Amino acid sequence: MPTPPSSSSPSIDLLALAQTDVTTPLPTASLHAALARPPFLFLPDTFNTRDLGLLPGSPIRPGLVYRSGGFLTGLSAEGKDALAGGRVKIKKIFDLRSVREHEQRPDPDDIGGGVEVVWVRPEEEDARVGLEDFVEGEGEGGYVKMYLDVLKVYRAAVMKVLEHVRDGRGEEGFLFHCTAGRDRTGVVAGLLLSLAGASKETVALDYMLSRIGTEPAREQLIAFALEGSMAENVDAPGFHNLCNLRISCWEAFVRAVESQYGGFEGYVTGTLGFSEGDLAKIRANLVLQN
Repeated sequence: MPTPPSSSSPSIDLLALAQTDVTTPLPTASLHAALARPPFLFLPDTFNTRDLGLLPGSPIRPGLVYRSGGFLTGLSAEGKDALAGGRVKIKKIFDLRSVREHEQRPDPDDIGGGVEVVWVRPEEEDARVGLEDFVEGEGEGGYVKMYLDVLKVYRAAVMKVLEHVRDGRGEEGFLFHCTAGRDRTGVVAGLLLSLAGASKETVALDYMLSRIGTEPAREQLIAFALEGSMAENVDAPGFHNLCNLRISCWEAFVRAVESQYGGFEGYVTGTLGFSEGDLAKIRANLVLQN
């Protein structure tokens, strides 16, 4: 994992950098400049770690909701101290990985500092995608299918996250992650931001920032995508679209959520079974309007 970037890094257009094609490595100076500023957060042994409350335009209180890539299985003593020692005041971590991912690299038994790790068995044995769905256009069809599957397959974990927000008072930080901290994590982040009242531009920016946050692990994640899609090589039809992040794909997913569920709020109330009162508490606790 990279060393902490300098806080004196120059200003940079985050969205422009995030739109860099995945086949092009991000320039080192630009990458360090981006990772040195909010909403990115340096924690040992992690990548793509961000505070959703520090995202430009976010209505969420800073220090409450964090997202990250899958780091727990390789967490060092320094990393545990950073989490449990109060640097970010995280008290609960939600693991959004598949059964096979979890079995291959289990969560640690004890992080310390009262930090609790929650993994709920999803309706998915392994994280697999069909490349044929990503061939047309910019892969919008594949992303819609994959992200709608996240809302279905990982709904038990999503419920746990929302229950945690509802039953708390925004006083203790929590973090959620998958393997890359990009897709499953991105769907949950988009859900929380939307429930909190973030603009569609703000939600899309958070989604795109994973292109920057995953850069330190780019080669490993391409290998993970090759395995998960069973592609023969990086030139397989649809693989390039699968690996890239594009606003058009996120917007296609949002439209699908509107069509199928009546939006994220409709998903939370109609599918997950939360009441309108629950929804109001979740929103209030995210933005601390108690």
